[in-house]
Amino acid sequence: MFSNNLITLRKLKKLSQEELAEKAGVSRQTLSKWETGESLPDIEKAKILADFLEVSLDDLLSYNNQKQGLPIPPKGKHAFGIVKVGEKGQIVIPAQARKIFNIQAGDNLFVLGDDGQGLALIKESDFLNLLNVMKNL
Repeated sequence: MFSNNLITLRKLKKLSQEELAEKAGVSRQTLSKWETGESLPDIEKAKILADFLEVSLDDLLSYNNQKQGLPIPPKGKHAFGIVKVGEKGQIVIPAQARKIFNIQAGDNLFVLGDDGQGLALIKESDFLNLLNVMKNL
């Protein structure tokens, strides 16, 4: 997955192997070996690549775009896939989303909506904290 992700991200940034290799501080041949899967970068070089390509290190190394059906999201952005709305409007939040955003059973979520952009969920406690901050401005 790393080699495919590296190729995809390099091409999205419209960079040649030589240009990306220069940013990572390696030769074009080394970058080529990473892209063909012949070798892998050390953790320091992988971190440099992830930062430059604006993705998380975890996504650079292991994101599976065939499983997700979507390209690698930018750092700090997440695509959790599709959920189905039940008869009574309930949805199941994917486990990875619950883990990242620390959503536990019994938590209250505030639902925000925008006609043009859709729905957003935010934990009630985070929403109340945001309102308090805005009140104090």
